[in-house]
Amino acid sequence: MSMIDREPQALDVLDDAGRKVLFTEARTANAFAATPVADDELATIWELARWSPSAANGQPLRVLFVRTHAGKERLSRHLDEGNRAKTLSAPAVAILAYDVDFHEQMPTVFPARGDMLRAAFADQTVKRESLAAYNSALQTGVFLLAVRAGGLAAGPMAGFDRAGVDEEFFAGTSWRSHLVVNIGHPGVDPWFPRLPRVPVEDAVAWA
Repeated sequence: MSMIDREPQALDVLDDAGRKVLFTEARTANAFAATPVADDELATIWELARWSPSAANGQPLRVLFVRTHAGKERLSRHLDEGNRAKTLSAPAVAILAYDVDFHEQMPTVFPARGDMLRAAFADQTVKRESLAAYNSALQTGVFLLAVRAGGLAAGPMAGFDRAGVDEEFFAGTSWRSHLVVNIGHPGVDPWFPRLPRVPVEDAVAWA
């Protein structure tokens, strides 16, 4: 049978309940219940998030899960004042970072061209930084969906001192922080009012 004669592959379709959990009814949480989040739950989040697409399969996203009160105290010192209480009350927090030396993993993640890509990126520090930042942002979107898929709420926050967090947690490494995500079960009044979306006619074009 030729490629032309083959039936197209039918992909599964997410049902309405799944779409609500991941998209239409998902919200950013601002208050969390005291219900613990187990390490196994956090590991499952990563098991889903790690399948995100990224350029040349470079996978620059890195995650530090902060679960202890002492760890959250260390982190809170570098957060904007309005974010500190939320983080201290969250059962778990993920510091999402990107690895500027992601190219060192290319022989593992792209075996067919890995050695060539690692060598090509070796002296391109500015380009690596740009690629790592962009692709980790792409992976971050999938990470937030993975949190929701595990029956948990996410509270992503960009209001923090990145240099301070990097010095506190990633000194001497090639990791650079770019987002803090509180993780847990929703607490009392966890949601701000739903804000409008950009009108379809202003956001979507057809060619």
